[in-house]
Amino acid sequence: MSYPPIPAGAFPPMDLPSYGSTHKRHPDQPPVRIPHTLTETSAPRFTPAAYPAHADMSRHNGRAAMGERIILAGRITDEDGRPQPGVMLEVWQANAAGRYHHARDQHDAPLDPNFSGQARVFTDAEGHWSLTTIRPGAYPWRNHHNAWRPVHVHFGLHGAGFAQRLITQMYFPGDPLLELDPIYQGVPAGARERLIAKFDLDVTKPEYALGYRFDMVLRGRLATPMENPT
Repeated sequence: MSYPPIPAGAFPPMDLPSYGSTHKRHPDQPPVRIPHTLTETSAPRFTPAAYPAHADMSRHNGRAAMGERIILAGRITDEDGRPQPGVMLEVWQANAAGRYHHARDQHDAPLDPNFSGQARVFTDAEGHWSLTTIRPGAYPWRNHHNAWRPVHVHFGLHGAGFAQRLITQMYFPGDPLLELDPIYQGVPAGARERLIAKFDLDVTKPEYALGYRFDMVLRGRLATPMENPT
């Protein structure tokens, strides 16, 4: 089966001057295409039976996390609008204070013992997914002396095998840090807007949580920008 080529101008360059660390870790040689074997294309089987879903980050060990509870939902399709069922989404993010539950994050912000910052959900037969979480906070990241990341959530999408993993970030509408963020601004204009979720009253639950919709397209000229499009 042939697929449309990756469109020019849809993804950021590997070496982005405004994103300082890319200069040190981007590849300086053309990639070498390695033929996929059956193992890479069909294993392991990412199913809820083997990888249990966890769709509520707003609670941990029976206790509510601090911060604004929100609902994220969306649909994953290919370039022709066909749903992608059974996609495993691994989700991770900072807490409401802008700190990750990770040993390497030493940001001077409080940890929340009731927030692990990770979730796993699967798309249904029509490509839909949803989860409940806490709106994350912005945090400093030392790209320059006063650099702050916009509020964002990370998504790792897994297909039927290891060779089918894609990674992206979702941002929130109206964030003033977006125009200052080299990671977001590194995505060409016209494509970067696809990384911003939309407030959705249909996703919102009355007297419970605001809802945001983040649909993802896997290929074609309207593809959601990914960190590893090839």
